Amino acid sequence: METLQVIINVAVMLVLIGLLYWMQKKHISFTKRVFTGLGLGLVFGILLQLIYGANSGAIETSIDWFSIVGSGYVSLLQMIVIPLIVVSIISAIMNLKGNQNIGKMSFSIIGTLLITTAIAASIGIGVTLAFDLEGINVESGEAETARTQRLEEQLVDVEDMTIPQQVLEFIPSNPFEDMTGARSTSTIAVVIFSAFVGIAVLGLDRKKPEQADTFRKMINALYAVVMRIVTLVLRLTPYGILALITKVTATTNAQEILKLGEFVIASYVALLLMFVVHLILVSVFGFNPIAYLRKVMTTLVFAFTSRSSAATIPLNVETQTKKLGVSAGIANLSASFGATIGQNGCAGIYPAMVAVMIAPTVGIDPLSWDFIITLILVVMISSFGVAGVGGGATFASLIVLSTMNLPVALVGLLISVEPLIDMGRTALNVNGSITSGLITSKILKENDRDTFNRPNTELDAPAEA
Repeated sequence: METLQVIINVAVMLVLIGLLYWMQKKHISFTKRVFTGLGLGLVFGILLQLIYGANSGAIETSIDWFSIVGSGYVSLLQMIVIPLIVVSIISAIMNLKGNQNIGKMSFSIIGTLLITTAIAASIGIGVTLAFDLEGINVESGEAETARTQRLEEQLVDVEDMTIPQQVLEFIPSNPFEDMTGARSTSTIAVVIFSAFVGIAVLGLDRKKPEQADTFRKMINALYAVVMRIVTLVLRLTPYGILALITKVTATTNAQEILKLGEFVIASYVALLLMFVVHLILVSVFGFNPIAYLRKVMTTLVFAFTSRSSAATIPLNVETQTKKLGVSAGIANLSASFGATIGQNGCAGIYPAMVAVMIAPTVGIDPLSWDFIITLILVVMISSFGVAGVGGGATFASLIVLSTMNLPVALVGLLISVEPLIDMGRTALNVNGSITSGLITSKILKENDRDTFNRPNTELDAPAEA
């Protein structure tokens, strides 16, 4: 009986994929296809859970088949991330003109990410206090207890790494190994290596211009090929989102969410408030926030469903360059840095909320200014070091809690609602990196306002030569 149910479920998924393919053949816009995929996945996932139950074998097997589309799409994006970073960063730097400077770009992007992370931490603190959340009120089950024990074991590794050691992790000792994603800091390491190559080409222009010109032509050809691959992969976005959101809605345990419902609601209130801050910043720097939101929404939907800032890098870069008018160099740097440094959701809001929830359980007044200021500073510093230990929000929380001498148990107790909250956090992380790129492009006067003001630019359209 279960086999028949799985066959029916897979058949329905194939029909929905066929519908999206028909829309593509009818040249219906990319954005409409993405949101159609999102809507169909929501409805299909809810129906699967209502019919079978979240923990049924039929759903588990069906989701395994759906993952060929969903997880397969994410893997294709991850496949193109490193080649995209390498050729884009090298191309951007070796084509720098006049007063353009890689140092200014990096400083502005990282500075914006860290400042917005501090604001995100402040919002997390305020929302937690407003909702009067306390860690002592969270009940512990078997899964949560086991997770807590594992986190306490991992905490030893986190505590053993000093900030200088975390910074050293960024430096590539073997760039080819980093291109395989072998380390949590591989993305930043590849950016640094690519920057060195680009700077070397600029130096070669003065000493051996013919060789520099030959290399420049080779990189430009590689860039064109890589961007074509990006376009081909991005055309699969509606199908990937359909499968990913179906999995989320079909497997989410409603009872677990209700048990920690107040924390979930508070988390999303904080995330939404930080989104508003991003829009205010966009507006302050002279951009229409409504137009901005329309242009980035497709990318944020994918970030939300995939829960992967790294996998979103190709869409992030394409959104900034094709829709927002950000230069290629700034777009690639902000997307790459934003995936590992100064994540507003994972390294800003979440650790701050957890710390404030735990503080009263160990006799600390979360309203005291010395605690709040210390927490914000620790969150800022640790958000730069999260890439040094890997693991996103969980490890960001471990670093913050250990630095503040707070117990880590609560991080394990929140395991049941982690996936649901992580969707919103990832979308906020990506939006933070896009915002930092847009702001930097304005500060350095490298923004094409005609591109920003141009309507209906589709991400799956071929890149211009």
